[in-house]
Amino acid sequence: MLTAFAVLLTLSALLAWANERWVKLPSTVAVTLAGAAASILLIVLDTAGWTFGVKQQATQLWETLDFTAFVLNGILSLLLFAGAMSLDAEFMVRLKAGILTFAGVSTAISTILIGFASWGVFHLVGLDVPFIWALLFGALLSPTDPVAVLDMLKRAKVPKKIETLIAGESLFNDGVGVVFFIVIAAAAGVGGVHADASLTGALIVFVQEALGGIAFGFVLGWVTYLLCRSIDAVSVEILLTLAAVIGGYVLAAELGLSGPLAMVVAGLVMSAGKERAFSYGTRERIEGFWETLDEVLNILLFAFIGLDVLLTPIVGANVLAGVLMIVVALVARFLSVAAPMALVRRKDGYGPWTVRVLTWGGLRGGIAISLSLGLPPSPYRTTLVTATYVVVLFTIAVQGLTVMPLVRRAAAAEAEAAGTADNAEVARP
Repeated sequence: MLTAFAVLLTLSALLAWANERWVKLPSTVAVTLAGAAASILLIVLDTAGWTFGVKQQATQLWETLDFTAFVLNGILSLLLFAGAMSLDAEFMVRLKAGILTFAGVSTAISTILIGFASWGVFHLVGLDVPFIWALLFGALLSPTDPVAVLDMLKRAKVPKKIETLIAGESLFNDGVGVVFFIVIAAAAGVGGVHADASLTGALIVFVQEALGGIAFGFVLGWVTYLLCRSIDAVSVEILLTLAAVIGGYVLAAELGLSGPLAMVVAGLVMSAGKERAFSYGTRERIEGFWETLDEVLNILLFAFIGLDVLLTPIVGANVLAGVLMIVVALVARFLSVAAPMALVRRKDGYGPWTVRVLTWGGLRGGIAISLSLGLPPSPYRTTLVTATYVVVLFTIAVQGLTVMPLVRRAAAAEAEAAGTADNAEVARP
């Protein structure tokens, strides 16, 4: 385990250094593509008999590290808390209707659309995947990955309203998507401790996981805020926030609550109170610590995503299904965003470009892959894992590299619309 992590850390550092030295792409995109390219090259060379067992050793190394445990039971809590703590919590409260609508309604719509469409796609290419497993695929693919999205937003000059909406939705739909996944997994008979497949059981699981996680996160954030407010010692306050995140995530899992939602809420509570909880100098250092930790873990996660291609069996029909699912995922994302937008556009004043930015900026990443890899052995697991990898690599490589021009056009359109509205107000008698 330690050896595998050491290798991952070293490779991630070298890939990130090479990118910053010569390529200068967004770090998450660069390390993912480099890792995937290295994995594919190793597979090709091994097929030709030129790697002398290196591929087998590398595969065993990544299996030792266990991507699902690394993400869902490891770094996810830190990434979600850091992401939430970096946002303007008060501004998010002003946009809460839109954020919660997109996080809940859009994720539900997308899950259903991808579930039905993927069932058709799988059968079209000759893969006999049951509908409940296709719906499970919709649940794991619907949440946009907060890690990928927040990294993209940091580099793009997105208008604050749209930035807050995208970031807030991404943070919350992660937790909501995991809850949907757990509920549908129970119906598919792979639910583990949540194995009650009845409608009542599903509702109980949803309320316990989602609402319980939110309530727990609020209490956790509030207690941490009070503890930090009572002292002024950087090292102790960093230790307190770390303990709240890691200990709180473990406790949430033990209580059967949504750890991701708890971490998001706890981070937002700390964000709202950080000016009162920390002195100015202390706050700068604590924010610097969490920002640095967030960036380092980002690079590790996305390097692992690229390198994890080694663990994905390459089957022609599965890859073809994944390619077709790229289109399905984009259409489902557009429809699932456009429908709720009609409910919140006028209230919060979103411009016509918002839906396009939300659609193309809805990147998938480590959450989708970790959920798919966490599926138990079955005749359908390889199909879902491969299709997930294809979609995730597309969103990171293609959408991640091309979203900036769209964001700039959206920002210009929003500014022009605001200027036109102001001029019309001045000209009014």
